Amino acid sequence: MPRPTNRREFLQGKSALEAASEAIEQLVEEPPLESTVAGESYLTRIGRRAMACQFEVALNTGQYPHAAIAAVEALDLIDRLEQQMTVYRDDSEISELNATAFQDPVEVEPRLFELLSLGVRLYHDTHGAYDLTAGRLSRVWGFYHRSGRVPSAEELSEAMSRVGTAQLDLDPQRQAVSFRVPDMEINLGSIGKGYALDRAAEVMAERGIEHYLLHGGQSSVLARGSRGRFASADAAAREGWWIGVRHPLRPNQRLAEVRVLNRALATSGSAVQFFLHQGRRYGHILDPRSGRPAVGSLATTVLAPTAAEADALSTACYVLGRDAALEYCRAHPQIGLVHISPGTQDGSIDVVTSGIADVDLRWL
Repeated sequence: MPRPTNRREFLQGKSALEAASEAIEQLVEEPPLESTVAGESYLTRIGRRAMACQFEVALNTGQYPHAAIAAVEALDLIDRLEQQMTVYRDDSEISELNATAFQDPVEVEPRLFELLSLGVRLYHDTHGAYDLTAGRLSRVWGFYHRSGRVPSAEELSEAMSRVGTAQLDLDPQRQAVSFRVPDMEINLGSIGKGYALDRAAEVMAERGIEHYLLHGGQSSVLARGSRGRFASADAAAREGWWIGVRHPLRPNQRLAEVRVLNRALATSGSAVQFFLHQGRRYGHILDPRSGRPAVGSLATTVLAPTAAEADALSTACYVLGRDAALEYCRAHPQIGLVHISPGTQDGSIDVVTSGIADVDLRWL
């Protein structure tokens, strides 16, 4: 049995090759997604559980001698960000903000203030379809503890009175946050994984790693560079990483693949998280404008410059529904969209896309 290796020793580079072999949680080599020269596209995967899902760094095997160290540092940062953003710990920065921001403005860490500012911008851009203050709704519908329930009309009305980014004030000079109503609750569940990937990518860049893929729970993805190292003339055609889009009604089947090159991708859907009540299905993605589960969408996949934007906008486009989501994306050409809604026949689907070139999308 190999001797234990502590994280401090690992990150200081002591016996780096030996430490890496002992500290990596998962090392997998697998065939490439597309036919390439043998051995050119094998992957090393380094993963850790955080934010109630599996985060993973995928690297071209053997491309960088210090890639494993960089990946572990990136995952360490994700751990710290979870401690800052979670609403499941009373001592997190977000929990302390929620507890006191109605009484007095609360100064927050600068990067967290940037994230909250992004959330406010997306709230206005999507006309309220994305709302980072919808934490009370998640609680009243039981999704906070993954035990869904239908709230009473009184409970829902009370929760809605505590929801609305318009009632959230940000002070850029002090980098402070305040609430206009009591018992508001910021919940970063729909943007936090993407933000964590963006911050992890900064670590990888600082370490000089240019080709890798990061994902959080497989639904939030950030890709840099390309899978494999291609020296052939058709290298440009193979740049990036191909990411699968699952069929919302057949979870074991891929509907399509999207090429992601120096961008991020996120998917939202209610195929997994839902509950049944009196024969009716209630998904976990809530429309903060009505306070009820969003209807009309089966799944949305969004491409965006950052993983935080992709995360938030995949939720917003699910809430908006097909037509409004398409309108949003056409007005924001940097955003790509695959929107899936129920078809006209039972069990069928309707798929529309926006902002994704034909060469970057292949149907299966």
